[in-house]
This record gives sequence, C-alpha cells and structure tokens, in this order.
Amino acid sequence: MFPNHKNTNCYYILAGVFITLFFANCSNSNKNRNDIFYYNEDAGITSLDPAFAKDQNNIWAVTQLYNGLVELDSNLNIIPAIAKSWEITDSGKTYTFYLRNDIYFHDHECFANGKGRKLISKDIAFSLIRIFDPTTASTGAWLLNEKWLPITNPKTDKDIYHNNKLIETPNDTTLIIHIAKAFPPFLGQLTMPYCFVVPHEAIEKYGKDFRAHPVGTGPFQLKFWEDGVKMVMERNTHYFEKDIYHKPLPYLNGIVVSFIGSKHGAFLEFLQGKLDFVNGLESSFKDDVLTKSGGLKQQYNNKFKLVLGNYLNTEYLGFLMDDSLPLAKNSPFANIYFRQAINYAINRKEMVAQLRNNIGNGNVGGFIPKGLPGNIEENIYTYNPEKARELLHKSGYNKKDEIVIYTTKNYLDLTVYIQNQLAAIGINCKIENNPGPTHRQMVAKSQALFFRGSWIADYPDAENYLSLFYSKNFCPSGPNYFHYKNSTIDNLYTQSLTITNDSIRTKLYSDIDKKIMNDAPVVTLFYDRSIRLVQNNISNLPTNPLNLLVLKNTKKAY
Repeated sequence: MFPNHKNTNCYYILAGVFITLFFANCSNSNKNRNDIFYYNEDAGITSLDPAFAKDQNNIWAVTQLYNGLVELDSNLNIIPAIAKSWEITDSGKTYTFYLRNDIYFHDHECFANGKGRKLISKDIAFSLIRIFDPTTASTGAWLLNEKWLPITNPKTDKDIYHNNKLIETPNDTTLIIHIAKAFPPFLGQLTMPYCFVVPHEAIEKYGKDFRAHPVGTGPFQLKFWEDGVKMVMERNTHYFEKDIYHKPLPYLNGIVVSFIGSKHGAFLEFLQGKLDFVNGLESSFKDDVLTKSGGLKQQYNNKFKLVLGNYLNTEYLGFLMDDSLPLAKNSPFANIYFRQAINYAINRKEMVAQLRNNIGNGNVGGFIPKGLPGNIEENIYTYNPEKARELLHKSGYNKKDEIVIYTTKNYLDLTVYIQNQLAAIGINCKIENNPGPTHRQMVAKSQALFFRGSWIADYPDAENYLSLFYSKNFCPSGPNYFHYKNSTIDNLYTQSLTITNDSIRTKLYSDIDKKIMNDAPVVTLFYDRSIRLVQNNISNLPTNPLNLLVLKNTKKAY
C-alpha cells in the first residue's frame, strides 16, 4: 500500500491514471451513481484503524469506512446503528443491545472466500476488547478506567474480559456490557470512532498494518491509498442503511481525498471546482471571503455556500506542569501566578474579532464550551493587563528568561497575536512552528512546555472535557497533556461519574471547571464555530456540533 518510491511524480501520475479508470468503471457500471465527492486533508491521514482515530483528519476518514453500535444524529441525539435497540438495567450498570442481522463486512481477501461475512455480536466484543488490549496501544485506551472496570485489580486482561464478564455475547444478535458503576455518558462514549467494529480476520492478517488495510461495514470501502498523494474510497454496494424512500445508501459513488499541504492551496482548488467543500479558513484568505462580521462577501454569494455551525471545540494554550519530567524542572509554568498572569494578559474578544472575523466566542468561562450543560456563563479571566503584570511580578519571573510557544502554521497568526500580548506585560517568548503531526506528537509525548491545542468533544457530555484534567489520564496513554494533578479535582471528577441526576451532575461539572480554571493549567482562548464552504451542487451535507464529516446521505448534482 505504501511502496518506497524514488520518483514521487511517477506515483502522482499513476494515482491519476488509477482514479481516471476508477471513474470510468463507475460510469460504465452505473451511470446514475457516477457521483464522486472530493475533499482535502491538509494534515494528512496517518491511520484508517479506528483504534487510532484520535484526530479529526483520521476520524473523518474512518467514519466513512466503519459503524459502531450507536451513532449521533446532527443534533447529537444517540440513534441506532448496528444496534437496532437497547435497554439499560441494573441501576444503569448493564447495557443490553439487540443487533441487526443484515450487516456485512466489506468484501476483502482477509475472508476465506473474499466475500464479506455477516457481522455478529462477537465482532463487537472483539473490537471493544481490542481497544483496551495493551498490545494494541490504542489512543483510546484511556477509556479503561473506573467507568468500565468491574474489578479493581485484575491479574490479567482475561480476568477483565472473561472471568468477570465485562462483555457477554449470549447469541449472534445480542450483546451485553457490564460497567462497574452507573455512568450516564457511557452510551455516548460508544458513538466514538474508537468503538467502531472491525473483523478479527483482518487484524490477524495484517496486525499493525491494518491501519493501511481497513475492513469495516461502513458506506464506503478503501480502494486506493498512496500516502501524501490520494485516497480513494468506493461505494459499498452491500451497505445496510436505506433512505426514507427505502433506496440504498450511500448516494455517492465514491470519495477522493487529496493531501494538499495548505488550506490556501486547497481553497484555490475549491475555487476551481476541484474540491466539493473546504473546512475552515486560513488567515491568508479569510478576509477575501468573509466580511468583518463573518458573512460571505457579495462577490461569492452565487458561487458557493457558507455554512456556519455550532461546534463543541475549545481552543486553548496548555502548560506542561509535571516537574518530575526533566523538561519541566524549574519551569516558570510551575508557578500558579505566572499561569494566571498569562490568562489575564490576552484580549480574547479582540483576538476573535480581528483574526477570526467574529467566528467564535471569546467570552470564555471555563474549559467546557457553550452548548454543553456545565458551561460556566461568566468570564473568569477577563482581559486585565494591569492584574497580569501584578501576578507576573508576584511569580518572580525573570524577564530575561525566554519561553517558547509551540504551534502549527494554521494557527501562526493567532500565536503571534498572543506573543505580542505577552510581550506587553513583560513576558519574553518566541514561537516554534511545526507541522501538525510533529506538533501533536510533541504534545502527546510531553516534549512541549507551552503549546496551542484544541479539544473537540468525543461525545456530547462535559465529562469528556474534564477528563483532560484527571490525573489517571496522563498522556501518552490519556488526554491529560498537562500532567495536571490535583487530588481534590480527582475526587470530584470520580464523584461526578456516579451521579445520575442530570441537574446535580451539571452543577458539579461547573464547580470542577471553576476549580480547574483557578489552578490555570490551561488558557481557554475561545469556543469555536465550524465554518464550511460548500459547492452549490452539493446537498445533504449536514453540520453538527462535533464537526463530523458524514457523507452517507450526501448528494452531488450535475
């Protein structure tokens, strides 16, 4: 799938020939379905294995290839997918799922006859257990904590999955999951791509190389992938879902993903009609497209559509606070006054107005974004440079010491703005700009002391945001990139997992968030909004607060 190539141009040519032939075959075999959707992934795609669907670039791709037990609709309601129904018993600790019996894996050589076999309950059990298996090293393994484990000190993995019957499969169409204690967001967790279903045959055949040989049950299946060149997915003709008129989905005949390395380059392709949509706008051309108030400029009104949506995405700056790490020893970020000074030094409203054309919300309270119960309504760190200077003086910061902000090119303008704001109160800092994959790896491996980040909800519950500050979720095995540890927060977070009353749990979420913000392990910058430019001939491309790319219902007119 990924040959060692000496001549990249040669592979571009081969990719083009392949795609041309693919389209021709589509046209010859089914003229009514010759609809190909084109989009670009400037960050690249590193894996098509759902066990590693951590970042949006990978999530978008695997969403087309797989299904989970349940899924989210555009309003974040949990709806059936592989499971047609379910029931929750035992005071919220037992989930029984009743499965469809008409779902087949993609046709693939990993199966004995090359034809996709029927999905059964044991496939779901295998896929969920695989996430937690240490040999998989899934980035979703952090889900294995008090929420799931029915025992505290298992001797082996088998103790967890068999002797204690965490997951039971009484027959091919029934799956039972037991969790340690009632946890209301659990069903939402099962919508995460980590929980998508894979066949054991493909894992056994490819091992870690399954990342490049995906086999799922989704509306599309992989046809071709040359890293950095093109990815092609074709319609799964055996897909189980149908539209309201009982016509088979998906409508599209295929998907082509390009890997142009800049949003500006992708935007130019979009203007030429070579891409069907663009997600987000780079600063270099946003003012050419958007008005200062965030609308579409008049000259583009009839050329394409601007689609804005609510987005559960918190943009932030993070501090690495673990002084047991050599990198963090004697760091100014260990001082709470220094972290609070940075929080007060940034004019978030001005930043969103000038750099984001008012797309986003700079009126930030805590880390939990607007749109989720638990969000703090009032501002905690309003812009106050005088207070920032007082706190900076109190911290004992030596103004000769230089700090580094780690970022990526898509956020360089925002980082420069922050650099200037910090310079205004006397903090000397420079910027290190790295490619997206390098930046994410550095953050995950605790190689950056002060870094830009964002957290897009995995599932629609504020607990997902607070999990970043739970000490048992230290990266790289979990999402606590700050190595933040506070026993009070840990106890309150653990307590929140047991509360089934929505109003009480929501109040506790807010209280936890306020305490975290007082410790200032992060600087919440703004709550984002999704922005898409969509060609006029594209319909049924839904937006949602997780900014998921769902293409099974999308249509393309000619």
